Amino acid sequence: MGTTQLESVPEPKYWHLKTVLSQALDSEFSVGEILPNERDLAARFGVARATLRQALEQLELEGRLQRRRGVGTTVAPPRMGVSLGTGPHVWPGGPDDAWQPVDCTTAVPPAAVAEVLETGPDEPVHIVRRSRVSHGRPVAAELLYVPQFSVPELSGIDAPSGAARARAVLRELQRPALERQENAVELGSAGADDAKELDRLPGAPVLVVTTRFVAAGRTAALSVATYRADTCRLTFGDAGGVEIHAGPQRKAS
Repeated sequence: MGTTQLESVPEPKYWHLKTVLSQALDSEFSVGEILPNERDLAARFGVARATLRQALEQLELEGRLQRRRGVGTTVAPPRMGVSLGTGPHVWPGGPDDAWQPVDCTTAVPPAAVAEVLETGPDEPVHIVRRSRVSHGRPVAAELLYVPQFSVPELSGIDAPSGAARARAVLRELQRPALERQENAVELGSAGADDAKELDRLPGAPVLVVTTRFVAAGRTAALSVATYRADTCRLTFGDAGGVEIHAGPQRKAS
């Protein structure tokens, strides 16, 4: 970082400092790199530490920085774009799917999920747990609820449990013709399980994207994906699925 002193400016000093810091993050730092301590940064830019903290807090809210317990303030990975476009619809678990299967269990789903799936109150379904990672850090966790009627040829002999079982469910889910998928998104707060999986504190803001997959006129699967709100942003357009964005104006390959 440079040592340019901040002169009197019409906008709040912390906001101008935020702009300067953001430019430095783009040109001088890499993802995951730890920033110098607050005392050094405040001295280099000639500002009070309170002003510096305001700028750092704003950059954290914008997803540019992450504060990690026991580590310090690090440069955040690129934001993940959660696309709500109208492009081609595909089953989860396809060849271009970036989600990683973690586990699979068979259990009775929550009542609200059972209502959407139109399963009985005590009818178990396959629950596939998957994760999404960007730059080596977890950014999203998903629970995919699959009724047994959607994967009638699934056998428990070859893959009785774990990630292998999850892959088997996803593979069988590709068989029926997908008619459409419906997305809904809402703001939420991370529960204990999601917070642990996403490396956040309980109560941290999250985006919850619910996707209903329809085949043969009924709900064949229901996805409830929880994204870290500080590492993702909603995108609208023709492209479907979830994309990785390197910044506000460009998309990473």
